[in-house]
Amino acid sequence: MEQTIIHWITLHGYGVIFTLLALGIFGLPLPNDLILASVGYLIFKGRLHPLPAVAVAFLGSMCGMAVNYAIGRTFGLYMVHKFGRLLHVTDEQINRMHEWFQHSGKWALVYGYFLPGVRHVTAFVAGTSKMTFREFIVFSSIGGLLWSTTYILLGYFLEESWSRETARIHHILEIGTLVAIAIAGIYFIQQRIKKRREKDRRF
Repeated sequence: MEQTIIHWITLHGYGVIFTLLALGIFGLPLPNDLILASVGYLIFKGRLHPLPAVAVAFLGSMCGMAVNYAIGRTFGLYMVHKFGRLLHVTDEQINRMHEWFQHSGKWALVYGYFLPGVRHVTAFVAGTSKMTFREFIVFSSIGGLLWSTTYILLGYFLEESWSRETARIHHILEIGTLVAIAIAGIYFIQQRIKKRREKDRRF
């Protein structure tokens, strides 16, 4: 996979970096971290210039995030209400989620970039929660710049071992994401059980 990515970038230049990251942020099965690290490696090899490479990587990720935000802002609540019923998600829980995102969840737009699978969701949730576009741009820009720059630097400084080490880091982050989801799931189940018991006591 990494050799294919390097071939594409070498052949088509900065435009393919923008395109791959813009599409990858939609949730398509593209290894975004590996793409960024390969950009860093190509900078190390002298095939790309640092500033335009970082710029197009950042702009590509922001393009996808902006579209996800727009989808969430336009259709988010409808989709949550429609499919939330299948998971027994109540309006009260949806409102609590929105309140949390307005107060603290905006930082998820920053660190969510680094969590595989999560970065695709945060912009949609931001739109659904009616976060202002100005706030969204500020926090997602911080996250996008940190994320793209970090992995490009990794690819640059890891040199020939960039592929192996990036895959290892990605695997560690995948495990961390699964643990975080499991903890959130356990908390959600505990809250449902607690509310059900309180409801039974009333009767």
